Amino acid sequence: MAATPSIADIEAKRLALYAMHSKDSRGRRYKETEHPFRTAFQRDRDRIIHCNAFRRLEYKTQVFVYHEGDHYRTRLTHTIEVAQISRTIARTLNLNEELSEAIALAHDLGHPPFGHTGEKTLAHLMKGHGSFEHNLHSLRIVEYLERRYPNFKGLNLTWELREGIVKHSSEHDRPEVLKEYEPEKEPCLEAQIVDLADEIAYNNHDIDDGLSSEMINAGQLKDVELWQENYERIKKAHPKEDFKIHKSQTVIQIINQQVTDLIAQISKEIEKRKIGSVQDIRDIGESIARFSPEMNRKNTELKKFLKKNLYSHHRVIRMSDKADRILKALFKVYLDEPQLLPPHVYADLEEKGKERLICDYIAGMTDRFALDEYKKLFDPYERV
Repeated sequence: MAATPSIADIEAKRLALYAMHSKDSRGRRYKETEHPFRTAFQRDRDRIIHCNAFRRLEYKTQVFVYHEGDHYRTRLTHTIEVAQISRTIARTLNLNEELSEAIALAHDLGHPPFGHTGEKTLAHLMKGHGSFEHNLHSLRIVEYLERRYPNFKGLNLTWELREGIVKHSSEHDRPEVLKEYEPEKEPCLEAQIVDLADEIAYNNHDIDDGLSSEMINAGQLKDVELWQENYERIKKAHPKEDFKIHKSQTVIQIINQQVTDLIAQISKEIEKRKIGSVQDIRDIGESIARFSPEMNRKNTELKKFLKKNLYSHHRVIRMSDKADRILKALFKVYLDEPQLLPPHVYADLEEKGKERLICDYIAGMTDRFALDEYKKLFDPYERV
């Protein structure tokens, strides 16, 4: 009987030279025996999926607060979409799918309730106390806050996964990179593609949700080239279908166009720069995961449209303002009387300090929990 090939042998046959191979990982902070048939990055992915912070994403805002409708994206469904797109790109480029998927699944673990409004509010409240940034908080979750193992705090993920979290960067994210993760270096290509997969996912599902909510309409999108060229093509191909089908098919086509363009552009960059190793990727000094100039122009036009017409819509602004007031009120009441915190949280007061303890607690809340807690603390008729 032939010997079963090792994980390293399988990856050597399947992965490109510039892909991140499991055997080359810098390892975990705490030494562990690796699994006989799951790679280190597969185990990272599995640990993320099973952690509390991942499950909480189900009731955290993407654009629409969870109670506004059952079919709008949440932070969890957005994360799943990012992981799916990342895997498609990674597989086509012969990258390490498990690493890209794990980074994608972890990229929003540190988001507080109420989306980017929650992040801005906590950053403001934490001025002078270490501030708040959701990528750094994601890292804090996987390195310290999750409690699932007897011999260490956190999830003890690989260095590459942690680097991918702290260097995650898109229009909404410009994180400070800690010295341990080599701020002067680019992350591996598996991490770089997650940044663009994130952008592709949120731009397109925000069109979808924006149209479903009627905060935007197809007439407004007629001057957005990326939408209009695909929308007209879909209507022509399926004239008897209704708008719901036309909308869904248009969004699918835009995602396909952007992913195809991104893969082609990365392939050109690899060839042009004669990239032959992970170190080549890290030493370039800029990300090579990028759209072609033409697609970048179209994508920028789409982003500007969404910022003006959806993210600045009065209904979104009203919910953002309400969220800001709720989180500020919760922070203040805990700050004035920390014993209002649950006993297991209050027990860490001396170790963490009051402000960071409260920030960690609020950042871990779902939208639903934050709204319920606000009612319990401020509504005299609500049971505590």
